[in-house]
Amino acid sequence: MRELMERHRTSCEQAVDALEIAAALEDAGLGPAEAARCRHADVFSLAEELYARVPRRPPTAPVPVPPVRRGQRSWQALRSAVRHGLPAAVLAGGAALLPSVARGPLAVLCGGWLAWAAARPPARPDHPSADAGSGGTVLHRAGHGVGVALLVVLPVTAGGPAGAVLGVAAATAAGAVEWATGWLRQVAWSHLGAARTMADFRARMWPALPVATGLQLLATAGLGLVGLLLLDVVDPGPGGGLLYQAVQRADGPQWAGQAALGLLLLPATVLLRCGRGTPAVAVLLAAGSAGLLLTTVARWRPETAQLFTCGSAAALLLPYAWLVLGRPGAHRRSPTPVRISWKDTP
Repeated sequence: MRELMERHRTSCEQAVDALEIAAALEDAGLGPAEAARCRHADVFSLAEELYARVPRRPPTAPVPVPPVRRGQRSWQALRSAVRHGLPAAVLAGGAALLPSVARGPLAVLCGGWLAWAAARPPARPDHPSADAGSGGTVLHRAGHGVGVALLVVLPVTAGGPAGAVLGVAAATAAGAVEWATGWLRQVAWSHLGAARTMADFRARMWPALPVATGLQLLATAGLGLVGLLLLDVVDPGPGGGLLYQAVQRADGPQWAGQAALGLLLLPATVLLRCGRGTPAVAVLLAAGSAGLLLTTVARWRPETAQLFTCGSAAALLLPYAWLVLGRPGAHRRSPTPVRISWKDTP
């Protein structure tokens, strides 16, 4: 117990109640097993003893941070969409116009460009003293960029005209990922001050990721539809109206693969910003490598490989991201413990 007190003394001294200490212990990875070693039934009971034994030392009041305005968040999302969509569009145009011998070098060049764009940290730090968790470490951001490049280059180069358009749309939808991630972080910070208990905070945060996921799917599908409409204007198809022809240009697996890619990029980025970059990067790299192997070695169709790999990876990351967003410790803005004002129930 003394070793635990020394290790978490700063958190205990600056806590306003036992719930904040429990959040810090949970963020440090302590669970029921560690609590049992200290002869406590759970982490909350352990936090109550730490709160009772360590005297309070109020922290210095943090510098207030103004919320990000909607216009500023939208501008950041637009810049992210251009950064990601431009190399994908150049690759799609080159794959359609250049001979097959030049497509390999072009794919490597544009893939590196896209990886650099995806590896850039957020344009505006979350806090003046933000730690590496707000934007991810350099290694995590680099792995995230490589994973995104692997996932986008495959459908753009090997999916035909419709697959290329949907791939460019999925890359451009990174702007929607940027917007949704910033919105989720802002919502979490607002709930930190409004929630009365940890259970109340989790209840407030649980609907946030499903809402952001739905918006991400709408943005990805909408961008894909706009791209196919432009393709149909340039190269009209036989029969039917313009909208019907645009929808029919891509088959079901291509639409599903694009949706699966959108579902994967959102939780991966959210986890990176919450300081959980290792599982996010590992899953992204595994999905990208598996898609490449399935297409080149097993001779799967690109859209089938994309649907299988991205769908499986999203099925792993989405529940994990949902749980992480419900933990107060995942939304700290600085290396020093944040004073979470959990209020007593009236």
